[in-house]
Parts: sequence; structure tokens; C-alpha cells
Amino acid sequence: MILRVENVVKQYSRRFKPTFRLEASFSVEKPAIVGVMGPNGSGKTTLFELITGSNAPSAGRILCMGKDIHQVKAGERDRLAIHYHQSYQVRRFARRKPDFLLQPAGSDYPMVHLFDEPQFNTQDGYIGFMLDFFRRLRNEGRLVFVCLHPTERYHLEILREICERFVFVDKGRISLFPDFESLASDAAAAGYLGTTA
Repeated sequence: MILRVENVVKQYSRRFKPTFRLEASFSVEKPAIVGVMGPNGSGKTTLFELITGSNAPSAGRILCMGKDIHQVKAGERDRLAIHYHQSYQVRRFARRKPDFLLQPAGSDYPMVHLFDEPQFNTQDGYIGFMLDFFRRLRNEGRLVFVCLHPTERYHLEILREICERFVFVDKGRISLFPDFESLASDAAAAGYLGTTA
């Protein structure tokens, strides 16, 4: 079992009144590329932060390779999961291809990789490099989450091409789907995808 999210709750409050609540319970046993979608503010980034241990749950626990991600030291946590933030990508990758795309996916890589809205721009070869890297990670036994807002039809084509499973996040609720057809048949997900599907 690579990842198990056990009855996780994250609640934010203001002046003792709840303002947002995320609930998640799912597991991924084998290496895979998982597409993550959902409206802005639905809880996608919060979910990623919980999985990497940078945000503590209000309840529940997250196990990566059998270890509670919030109970291990920072150095070990970094070897279990890594979150690629959009701002980090924009800052580092705007003028050249990311260094990590040019490196082999070795045994020292974390087990879980979470890409938060990767920059699928149209510069020559960039998308191909990114997709090849995702596949390399998966083939090396890693679990890859790719969070993307499908604002263009080709975004969905990318997700359909590389993802084996899908997660839809809506108002703090997490739904896991075995394939794109199941995702598209869900009423809330279909409304979110709109004309891009």
C-alpha cells in the first residue's frame, strides 16, 4: 500500500465558527498517475498539503508506505512525499525546462509526487517532457498526483492520456473514480468540466 488516507478531516474556523471542512478517506495500493480536479477553493491544495505533512489534519491520519506522514521527522517526510507548488514551478520553470525533467527517476526520489497545476505551456517539447517524467515516476514504482484546471480541451486530453484514476474535489468532499468515464458521469464533475469534456 503506497498511500492510505484514513478518515481525514481538516477544518478551518474563524471566531470559533467553521469556515471550511475537508473530508477524505481513500487509498492507492499500486503505482499510478492520478488526475485531480475541482473548482477553486474546493480543497485540492489542502489535500496535497495534508498528504505531504505540511498541514496537520484535525482528525484521522495519512499513511505513506505504512508510515504516518505526520509522525515522522522532516527528513524522512521529504523522502516519502513532495508537493510541487504552482508558484514554485512558475518561478523556477518560466525560462527553461525544469531540471527534474532531465534527471532519471532514481531510488532516492520520494514515493508520492503531487503536482499542483503544472505549467502545461506550449513551448516546444515542454508538455512531452512533463508527461514522460510522470510516466517515468510511475514506472519506477511511484505514485503521481496531477492537479489541473481543464481550461482548455487539450488539458483534458492530457489527463485522459496519462491518468489511470481520478479524484474530484468539491466543497471539501473527495470522490475517487476508476476511470475518466466514471468521472464524467458524475453530475457534479460533469458540471465542473462543462464544455471541455
